[in-house]
Amino acid sequence: VVEAPRSLPIVLRADAVRRALTNLVDNARRHAAHVTLRLTALNRQALLFVDDDGPGVPQARREAIFRAFEAGAGGGTGLGLAIARDILRAHGGEVTIETSPEGGARARVFLPL
Repeated sequence: VVEAPRSLPIVLRADAVRRALTNLVDNARRHAAHVTLRLTALNRQALLFVDDDGPGVPQARREAIFRAFEAGAGGGTGLGLAIARDILRAHGGEVTIETSPEGGARARVFLPL
């Protein structure tokens, strides 16, 4: 499910940000049956939520999952989320993990407008 306003102009390197967002969505899909994307603008920032209904991420691991080679139980190399965060930070943005209203994890992405 994708929810987004009709027009939300953001200046960025499209290929790099596409990779970051793909990494976040792929990670959610690996751990959940349903993934929802919501995009909105708030205080001169684009705000994207990637919500899933998977098992979530324990509070104690929410920073660790962004470290390179910190692979979780779902397999993978442990690079996808580290790369995503690096790309978003290079664009003046940020990504954090919290609990989703859908019961799993929520990646909260900020990018400046």
